[in-house]
Amino acid sequence: MGRKQSFTESELLDMTKKLVLEHGYDGFHLKLLSEHLSGARSTIYQYYSNKEEIVAACMKRVMVTVLEKALAIDETDPMDALEQLLLVYVEESALHQLLGNAGKINVANSSAAARDLEFIEEAHMTLKVQLSRLFERAQQNKGLRQDIPLPVLIGVFFNLIDTPNMMNIPTPDWGKLLFQMWIGGAKS
Repeated sequence: MGRKQSFTESELLDMTKKLVLEHGYDGFHLKLLSEHLSGARSTIYQYYSNKEEIVAACMKRVMVTVLEKALAIDETDPMDALEQLLLVYVEESALHQLLGNAGKINVANSSAAARDLEFIEEAHMTLKVQLSRLFERAQQNKGLRQDIPLPVLIGVFFNLIDTPNMMNIPTPDWGKLLFQMWIGGAKS
């Protein structure tokens, strides 16, 4: 049986994400990517012209997923919406690590990468507005303590995303546990 001769764009972006998270933007290069894909290195260029385009497209793909899930949340009850939003962020916990590399992308090398990064920035602002709206509504509805400033509540909320799941609890259960911990604290 012969070796698979090509890979899909989805496989390419999945492997890009994995490798950028493992090696960082500076350690990621097309040779490394081709070593992890079954097929010719030239196949990469059927999809993208350079490293900048591939990494920006990877970031955009992750952001689109987060944005779609976040905007689909029913915001009727802000506390329920915050819990669902935390799960979205926990499911894609690598988003911030991945996006931390955005500033390293030389957009002068690729107009496609520049467009993707512009989309990412706009999507980030949309998510920030949604989060601020939910936190303000939750505080107004007395779902959150009013004696704690919103920036503190939001900061701790975001730190939950990076909490290591050392017990390997399924992601939905992990997100729920983190939210319960955040909302109730550790006090008995």
